[in-house]
Amino acid sequence: MKAVHFGAGNIGRGFIGLLLHQSGYKTCFVDVNEEIVDMLNDKQQYTIKLADPSGEELLVENVHAINSIKNPELVVEEIANADIVTAAVGANILPLIAGLIAKGLKKRLTQANKELTIIACENMIGGSSFLKEKVYAELTDEEKGLFDTYFSFPNAAVDRIVPNQTNADKLAVTVEPFFEWVVDESEIKGTTPQVQGVTFVQDLEPFIERKLFTVNTGHAVVAYFGYLAGIRNMYEALENTEIRETIELVLQETGRYLTAAYSFDEQAHAAYVQKIIGRFANPYISDDTTRVGRSPMRKLQNTDRLVRPAIQYVEMFGDIPEYLTKGIAAALHYDFKEDAEANEIQEMIKQKGIQFTIEKTTSINPGTELFDMILQQYENLSIER
Repeated sequence: MKAVHFGAGNIGRGFIGLLLHQSGYKTCFVDVNEEIVDMLNDKQQYTIKLADPSGEELLVENVHAINSIKNPELVVEEIANADIVTAAVGANILPLIAGLIAKGLKKRLTQANKELTIIACENMIGGSSFLKEKVYAELTDEEKGLFDTYFSFPNAAVDRIVPNQTNADKLAVTVEPFFEWVVDESEIKGTTPQVQGVTFVQDLEPFIERKLFTVNTGHAVVAYFGYLAGIRNMYEALENTEIRETIELVLQETGRYLTAAYSFDEQAHAAYVQKIIGRFANPYISDDTTRVGRSPMRKLQNTDRLVRPAIQYVEMFGDIPEYLTKGIAAALHYDFKEDAEANEIQEMIKQKGIQFTIEKTTSINPGTELFDMILQQYENLSIER
C-alpha cells in the first residue's frame, strides 16, 4: 500500500508517518525542506522515541520524500497512484498544497476510476473540508462532479504532543506515548482506509469539541498561569498547587458542558480529564509555557479554546464559568515580549483600555454578565501581580 503525506516535520514524521508505517504503508513525504527531503531519501528510515520512562525507540521504514518545489510532477504521480493522502502542514499552508493535490487527483481519473481518501490532520475544526474547498477552486464543474463521486475529504481530530526539540539525528523525533486520531467515517466514499490507531466515527463533532475544550483549553490555561507565575516549563507549572487546582476547576466547567451536550459518560470523561492533565505534567516532555501560550490573539477568538467553551457554558446553563473567565483574563495578561500578538494586546490595553480590548479580542458584548466577569477576573489578576 502507498501513502502520500504532506509535511515531513515533527508531527508528520512522529505521529502520522509512524501510524502509516505501522499500518503497512510505504510512505512518500512531500515537503519543501530540502535537507529533510534529502535525508529521508538517503536513509529511507528514521526513529521515534517515546517520552516516558521506557524511552522505547520505534523504527519507521519504507519512506522516501519529494521536494514539491523542485519536483511537483513527481508529487502528482505519487497522488495518482496512492491508497491514502494525508497532510500535517498547518492550516495556513493547506491552500498552498491544494493545487498539487488537484493535479494529482485529475491525473488519477485519467488512469482509473479508483476512490481515494484525503485527510487533513490539522489542529483546526474542519481541516479536510477547508482543504477540499481549496482543491475544488482548481476544478471545472464537470471535474467537481467526478471528484464528488470518487474522492473523500473526511474531517478529523488529531491529538499528540510533539514538543519543540533539537536532536543530533535530524530525522529522529521524540513524542508522547498518548495519541488520538479520530476520522468522520460518514464522509468516506468506498472502502474505509485501514490505518492502525485511527478511530472512525459517524459523528465527529463530539470528539472535536472534547479535544478542543479539554486538551487545547487546558494546555493554554496552564501555559498562561505558568507564565504569570514565572514558570518556564509546562510540567513544572503543574507542580504548582494553585495552578493544578485551577486547571482542574477549568476542566470541570468544560466537562460539565461536554457531558451535557454530548452525553459523554461522566466518570469516563473525568478519567479522560485526569489523563490529559497527566500528559501536561509529563517530566519527559520539556515544553515552554511561552510556546504553548503563543499567539494569544488567536486563542482568544470566540471560536477558539477559551472563549468558545465559556459562551457555550453560559448558553447551556445560564451560569457564568468562574474559572474559564479567569483563564481568559490570564491570556489578556500574557505579555511575553517576543510574541507579536501578546505585544499587540498589551499595546491595545495601554492605548484603548481593557474593556475595549476584551470586546475586540473576544467579540463578547459589553454589559453582559460574561463580559463583566472577565473584566473582574482581569482586575483581580492585576492586583495579584
